[in-house]
Amino acid sequence: MNQEPVYRPHPEPVVLDIGGNIGALVVYADADLIDTPVELSPTDDDDARFHQHVLERPMPEGTSYAAVFDKITEGTYTLWLHGKPRVRDFVINGAEVAEVDWTAAPDAR
Repeated sequence: MNQEPVYRPHPEPVVLDIGGNIGALVVYADADLIDTPVELSPTDDDDARFHQHVLERPMPEGTSYAAVFDKITEGTYTLWLHGKPRVRDFVINGAEVAEVDWTAAPDAR
């Protein structure tokens, strides 16, 4: 069974499982990246990638577009977009939510 998200707005709350040495990451993006996978890999292992899709997230104050990763062991990571590294040595701290803002960032495409 395919576990990939099917494009649709996602108004449901996001629940993050963090604490101790486990953190999370939110990558904000523009609408043109809806349903695009953002990949993450440990800094020392480019082949150990996992991904989340950029999803539309309607909220009372407006719509946001984001890929949300949870249950990430603290350490340094590489963020990938379209198979290319976009951010290297990005730090994820345990019990914290890290954020990356790729909105209106032409170099992120």
